[in-house]
Amino acid sequence: MPALITHNPAETEALGECWGREARAGWVIGLSGDLGAGKTQLVKGLARGLGVTARVHSPTFTLINEYGGGRLRLHHLDLYRLESREQIVAAGLEEYLQGAGVTVIEWAERWFGYERRTSNLQPSISKLQGNVRRVEIEILGETERRITYEDAGA
Repeated sequence: MPALITHNPAETEALGECWGREARAGWVIGLSGDLGAGKTQLVKGLARGLGVTARVHSPTFTLINEYGGGRLRLHHLDLYRLESREQIVAAGLEEYLQGAGVTVIEWAERWFGYERRTSNLQPSISKLQGNVRRVEIEILGETERRITYEDAGA
């Protein structure tokens, strides 16, 4: 799995912006990392790379924020308040896995069942159509982050 070190929030956003420029319709990006690791910073950059001009913030209380206006629609899900796969399915979030835009899921391990800090993609995520990027953000210091990722799919 490739790993990158970012030294400040701006570098984390810049990485997301690069990914946003290369994103294609149907991409699903699953983010894992502790509170304050920089998951939303990465999404802000991703949105910028897609051409989204709206202010991006974490949908912790609403579960999902949707952003248009870019070259692809961005669906930003946050599963922090959901504790089980059953709660996630009951919330009706599965439709976002097959969308025409880009879907980013914070706390993705709660849905897909993979253990953080392992390279094992579970069948529920690896069978998705399109590209799936699993991202782990690890806090190394006050502003430093190790970002590892793994791609599956086309």
